[in-house]
Amino acid sequence: MRNAGSSVLLPFDIEIERTCRRNRKEKRAASTQQTSTMDPNIGNNDDVNDQRALRDYAIPTVNGASNSIRRPAIQANNFEIKPASIQMIQTSVQFNGLAHEDPNAHIANFLEICDNFRHNGVSDDAVKLRLFPFSLRDKAKSWLSSLPPGTITTWDDLAQKFLAKFFPPAKTAKLRNDIATFTQFDGESLYEAWERYKEMMRRCPHHGLPKWLQVQTFYNGLGASTRTLVDATAGGALMGKSIDEAYDLLEEMAANAFQWPSEHLTPKKASGVH
Repeated sequence: MRNAGSSVLLPFDIEIERTCRRNRKEKRAASTQQTSTMDPNIGNNDDVNDQRALRDYAIPTVNGASNSIRRPAIQANNFEIKPASIQMIQTSVQFNGLAHEDPNAHIANFLEICDNFRHNGVSDDAVKLRLFPFSLRDKAKSWLSSLPPGTITTWDDLAQKFLAKFFPPAKTAKLRNDIATFTQFDGESLYEAWERYKEMMRRCPHHGLPKWLQVQTFYNGLGASTRTLVDATAGGALMGKSIDEAYDLLEEMAANAFQWPSEHLTPKKASGVH
């Protein structure tokens, strides 16, 4: 026998097919309404409400202009960068982004000017991030504008990106090779050779050469006569001295050669000889 409490009896529907079609229709309508609520783009609501002409979609808007530098807020109400300061930067330390330009020297000159700006309640980053774009032009200016909006928030980040762009690894490799293969030119004095060598290292401050190797590389690149003069001044051999002693000796000899340059006298033609 069947247990009456184990099953639920549904009411008998004579038009069962019509009822099923009505239920499916109501279910589809409810699903469409829910999807439209979740996604505002369905139903073309924006297109219906937007009454602009087609030509207006091709006109650029102010929102399209963005700045790659997110400058820190300044709490001081009386802070102001004078137009004369901006003009000084634009005329004295501008960087174009050309291959022969030195990005390290540009940053050093820029920081030297920024050291003159001091104001209570204004951080150094706030000043540098506001002034640095005025020191760029042409290719360098275009590079700064091409960075994603708001990606630069600190001066260290900006300087690192600037050096990575305009001091690529190929340039570093070339300058390191120039330092390692240094050779004194014909007719070049000790002072001129020493200053040229130090300038090569200044242009590549991340050369990675220890001080002892710097001295040894310069000494090996000298001409025979100049090397003999250096050894004689060192009391036998420059390589027998310590690192600091050898470096100081080269500095002293170069300074002395600059103060007392050798004069090459050329014979004068006799006049009045028949």
